[in-house]
Amino acid sequence: MSFQGKTVIVTGSTRGIGNAIAVQFASLRANVMLSGTSDSVYAVVDSLKEEGFSVAGYSGDLSTPAAAKSLIEKTVETFGSLDILVNNAGITCDKLLIRMEEEDWDRVMDVNLKSAYLCTKAAVRPMMKKRNGSIINVSSIVGLMGNAGQANYAASKAGLIGLTKSVAREFAARGITCNAVAPGFIDTQMTDSLTAELKESYLRSIPLGRYGTSSEVADLVVFLASDSARYITGQVINIDGGLYM
Repeated sequence: MSFQGKTVIVTGSTRGIGNAIAVQFASLRANVMLSGTSDSVYAVVDSLKEEGFSVAGYSGDLSTPAAAKSLIEKTVETFGSLDILVNNAGITCDKLLIRMEEEDWDRVMDVNLKSAYLCTKAAVRPMMKKRNGSIINVSSIVGLMGNAGQANYAASKAGLIGLTKSVAREFAARGITCNAVAPGFIDTQMTDSLTAELKESYLRSIPLGRYGTSSEVADLVVFLASDSARYITGQVINIDGGLYM
């Protein structure tokens, strides 16, 4: 599988799943625009350039219309086109609902959902001109099954699923597909913050008996963006070791 000549944006790509997705695309010869909320994204870009990959970086708050528009414009200006958008940017701010402040809710919704809306809105314009494009939203199994202490996160990830299906319907006639992946418990920096007891409890609920890896999620995203998946749109594909059936 090769993405030579294709241009990909991966939001939230300085670490974890987003970084694995960006590296996977770059290794398959795509031009990749990485994005993050701080200048640390440029250090990641420099390290990938040293490996010979065609990459660039963007730093900004994608929950603002100006930044989202600027990301798309910079990508097209740098690489000449845009073929694939991966909306991966996400944060958590876990609290029981009774203790959750309004700012906890708003910030998670802004980063996880509003940024995807804004980036998608800006990205479909160059994709429509080409009558071709692929959008993949990184949701979560929590968006399907809920989770105590994550009302804001679950709502944002469920919102991504609704966004995915609506975008798929709106732009299918323009040759643009839109799908979502719903990871379960993936071994990343986010899960590093869990206690050993909680990790063991979650592990017992996974039929395959292990946590997933970022590279496994990246494999799925790359497939959905490939020509092999051109007849797949509006779908939510779980990658969770059988946690949610």
